[in-house]
Amino acid sequence: MLQTGNDVFTVSQLNQRAKQLLEITFSSVKVEGEISNLSRPSSGHWYFTLKDKGAQVRCAMFRSRTAQVNFQPKEGDKIVVRGKVSLYENRGDYQLIVDAMKPAGEGQLQQAFIQLKQKLGAEGLFNPEHKQALPTDIKRIAVITSPTGAAIHDILTVLNRRFPAIEVDIYPAQVQGQEAAQQIIWSIKQANSDARADVIIVGRGGGSIEDLWSFNDEQLARTIFHSQLPIVSAVGHEVDFTIADFVADARAPTPSAAAEMLSPDQEEYLSRLNTLSTRLENSIQQQLQNKQWQLQSIERGLQHPGDKLSQYSQTLDMLELRLQQSQKNKFSQLMQRLTKGQQRLQQQTPANKLQQIEAQLGYLQQRLTSGMKQLLTNKGERLQQSALLLNAVSPLQTLGRGYAILQTDTETVIRDSHDVKKGDLVSARIGHGKIELIVEKVKHERKSKSN
Repeated sequence: MLQTGNDVFTVSQLNQRAKQLLEITFSSVKVEGEISNLSRPSSGHWYFTLKDKGAQVRCAMFRSRTAQVNFQPKEGDKIVVRGKVSLYENRGDYQLIVDAMKPAGEGQLQQAFIQLKQKLGAEGLFNPEHKQALPTDIKRIAVITSPTGAAIHDILTVLNRRFPAIEVDIYPAQVQGQEAAQQIIWSIKQANSDARADVIIVGRGGGSIEDLWSFNDEQLARTIFHSQLPIVSAVGHEVDFTIADFVADARAPTPSAAAEMLSPDQEEYLSRLNTLSTRLENSIQQQLQNKQWQLQSIERGLQHPGDKLSQYSQTLDMLELRLQQSQKNKFSQLMQRLTKGQQRLQQQTPANKLQQIEAQLGYLQQRLTSGMKQLLTNKGERLQQSALLLNAVSPLQTLGRGYAILQTDTETVIRDSHDVKKGDLVSARIGHGKIELIVEKVKHERKSKSN
């Protein structure tokens, strides 16, 4: 409800109206500045002032939002916040309610990260076929990290708990700052040159994108790609991703997870060892029992030489009977083959062969005679049919019905009255004979014109 210039506000009404107006007008804004007067009470809320060279504004960020910030802001940090402009009615203070916070310049770093990721991805540095398999029987691990950071402590703690027999070579390197990337590169090359370890862990604890930026170095990525030893990247927390994570042979969400990934659980080893020990003991007992049974069987199988000789004699008699029977069977088979051979030979004598040929010749002669008769009959019938057909179309047959063929003295057939003139000698061929004629008169008929 609008009020006229004559209306009088209470202080509460004025602050309430100003708050509504600010929150509607600036419902979502982004502001860049430097942190000062940062306060973190036990409630989990953050209160600070955001300032630049010419002004400042109070800010409040509530607990539900601070939990989503992935770095720890501190005095003097330059940040970018997103939120809405509001008013604290009790004091009439103008303030910014912050929903999100990130370090200033993070947008440019994120863009550089994306561009480098696309470039190396296009070159194939992230392809699975280039990644080495992690060894299964690890005796020594090279760890490249800060010697005073939390990462090395977490890695050593996990290895000592899970499998203390694994040895660790620590290659100290800065993991943050301008010199960090080059120190990590040198350590990777040195670990490869030493060739003492089975695998390398490159890692550090979590932080902002600026804190982790050394692990987004292009030269470091190429060094990891060309490493002869497999490399596990364990940089930051589970939500943090760097170029080193993509190019490494494996990625662990945290340094502790990398140690767990590369170390077997000694409890599992002890359990397996006890199981194998029990199985070995049972196997030895079973083998001893089997050998005892075999020995007892052999002892029962021992016989007097006379009994053994009797068995051999009986076996010899059986073999002799089998030999005799085999000879009889063989002789019977030979006799059968001989009889069949004689029968085949008898069938193949010249007299039998000649008789077969004569019978076949008689059969062929009979077929030839029958075929010739049938052929002559067919030919006669066809000749008779042809003669009838020729007689039906013969000119003589036409002449026999009273027609005549006129010819000139040169025997040219006369087809038109213009072919002769008066006084010409012509002949007329009739059914029987020929008549000589003299033309007395020629009468021409007018030819009709075709349409």
